[in-house]
Parts: sequence; C-alpha cells; structure tokens
Amino acid sequence: MSKSITLKEKYPPGDFAIWIIIYVELITFALLFIGYAFSRRADIQLFNDSQLLLNQTAGFINTFILITSSYFVVKAVNSIKSMTQKSYKEFNIKASKWLLFAMICGVAFLMIKITEFSHIFGEGINLSTNKFFMFYILLTGFHFMHVLLGSVILFNIYQKTKIYGYTPDDYRGFETGASYWHMVDLLWIVLFPLIYIIR
Repeated sequence: MSKSITLKEKYPPGDFAIWIIIYVELITFALLFIGYAFSRRADIQLFNDSQLLLNQTAGFINTFILITSSYFVVKAVNSIKSMTQKSYKEFNIKASKWLLFAMICGVAFLMIKITEFSHIFGEGINLSTNKFFMFYILLTGFHFMHVLLGSVILFNIYQKTKIYGYTPDDYRGFETGASYWHMVDLLWIVLFPLIYIIR
C-alpha cells in the first residue's frame, strides 16, 4: 500500500497530539458547562433575567458564521485530499481560496464578539456582577481566545498553500489545523444555546 493511500485513510485526521489537546479542551469546557447548569438550577430567575441583557441576534449570527466557516474548511480539506502528484499546485490554490473564506468568517466572529463584550463591559458588568455573567465572560472569553488561535492556525495553513506546500504525501498539518477549527465550531454550537437561549 502506498504512503499516499495510507495517509488518506488515516483516522482520526491530523497529528495524534492535536487530538489530545482537543480532548482536554472538550473536557475543560464540559466541566464549565456542568458548573453553569448546576449554578443556573440553583437560581433560575437570576440567570433568566441576566440572559435578557445578552444580544441573542449577535449570538445567532455568530453561530451561522462559525458553521459556515467549518463548511469552507471542509471544502478546503476536500480540495487537498483530491490532489495528485501532477495537480497538487492547482488544488493548493483551490484550498487557499476556501481557507480565505473561512478566515474572513473567523475575523467576523471576533469583531461581533468584541462588540458584544464592549456593550457588556460598558454597562458596568464584570466577573463579579453575578454568577451568570461570571460564566458568560469565562465561557465566551475562553472561546474567543480559541477562535483567535484557530484563525492564526488557518492563516498559517493558508500561507503554506500559497507556496504549494501540501502534496498528496504530506498534508497532515492541514488536517491537524482543520480538526482544531472544527472543535472551536462544535464548542460554540453547544455554548450558544446554553448561554443565550435555554431558559
């Protein structure tokens, strides 16, 4: 069996180390989600009243943006996986275009979140305001940093596609970055309804 076929069939995709990081991050967020759920149960009215101060429209838009970005990343990965030894430059170019769209989505998410944070902090709300906002700031702030890091990772992958750096025998780094980005998206899909919607 050739090396390229072995790589294409490898699962999970990317480096093993990234999956250790992903599992640790998922466990960390899961513990925060559980803490939020128990705290909310102890004072439902406080959490419901505080939740009304959030911008649900911004949260929904950001959800749509991240899901769309993951679609673009999937298209980029599919482009890379379709490479042959003769056409790897062409597919690097295709992948770079999809990655560019994904990065634009990432930046849009960050800008909307910064606007949300500015409004919340402008109202004098901080970690000590109440338990709801403590969890809101911790969870969304922690996730914000993940989106920021994920965007940097996508940019680095994008830079490599511009110099045709991925080949049919070597695109594991591409899959590694894509896996991290999908984790970021998954976390928000759980975080958004938990913080913004469920009452």
